[in-house]
Amino acid sequence: MTNVHGQKLTLDAVVVGAGFAGLYMLHRLRGLGFTARIFEAGKGVGGTWYWNRYPGARCDVESMDYSYSFSDELQQEWRWTERYSSQPEILKYINHVADRFDLRRDITLETRVNSAVFDEATNRWTVRTDRGHEISARFCIMATGCLSTTQQPTFKGLESFKGNWYHTGHWPHEGVDFTGQRVAVIGTGSSAIQSIPIIAAQAARLFVFQRTPNFSVPAHNAPLDPGYERAVKANYAEFRRQARESRVGFVVERNDASALEVSDEERTREYEARWKRGGLGFSSTFNDVLISKAANDTAAEFFRAKIRSIVRDPNVAETLVPKTYPLGTKRLCVDTDYYATFNRDNVSLVDLTKTPIEEIT
Repeated sequence: MTNVHGQKLTLDAVVVGAGFAGLYMLHRLRGLGFTARIFEAGKGVGGTWYWNRYPGARCDVESMDYSYSFSDELQQEWRWTERYSSQPEILKYINHVADRFDLRRDITLETRVNSAVFDEATNRWTVRTDRGHEISARFCIMATGCLSTTQQPTFKGLESFKGNWYHTGHWPHEGVDFTGQRVAVIGTGSSAIQSIPIIAAQAARLFVFQRTPNFSVPAHNAPLDPGYERAVKANYAEFRRQARESRVGFVVERNDASALEVSDEERTREYEARWKRGGLGFSSTFNDVLISKAANDTAAEFFRAKIRSIVRDPNVAETLVPKTYPLGTKRLCVDTDYYATFNRDNVSLVDLTKTPIEEIT
């Protein structure tokens, strides 16, 4: 297919988005004998890993889990370098998949789907793009994910702001050097928790504006253990089976004991072990942490004590401590030195519940 404005095409399926889901869908459709094409707004494949290039961006699911399972050859040949892969490495992996399975010939980049209308009389979709394509297809598959559109702020004065401003979900591909700059980070969600320690190490001053504090567990990232990699690859089928049957979608060590039926010492020992291990497995410390408020309170208090022990300024620590919602009702964040960053002399925390942003000048 050539990119000619006004052309009309007939396909079995249109796929919107060239991230993990879109690439796999194209591969699967081909295997079933369907004609299919991906339309992607970006200049390259990768989806969220194409757009999100902010400092410190990496996956919070371990590398051996965060990969395709449809090809054992791919699983065996690819070598991850870290326990938690960085954005550049994940993007490299996705591009490798696109090339290895010859997917690019059926991907149209820099093209946004403007409309998709279903005709019940013909049982077909009419899909139109911003470059003049009109496609008739039996199936229209949205592989746009939940992170495809940035949540742009609407603060007064932002459009007339004389400085530079950036969004983590649409980061400049050439990167940003904050050396010697005064920087404000608005929000303390996952992307902020990952980027704040990196920016703080560069900036002359960093102001972090927080509305709602988050629970975050250390990643303890490290080079991928070769022995662990060999063990997984020796029985990847079983590894994937365990992931599919896990309530969290990836392999994690479960503890079937109740947090309320063990001694205080045993409970603390389990929490400490999970904290030392790092990562999202903390949510599986006990079988009732996510279903019993009393059990959840024990885990939340452990987190709060950790924050208070890391952050030296008691007032800053209390502002960073989540108090208004149970642990796990928001996705747990995974960080590297997030809380310790607030011990730096060049970092200040602003509590938006007390001093909300009125205008940017």
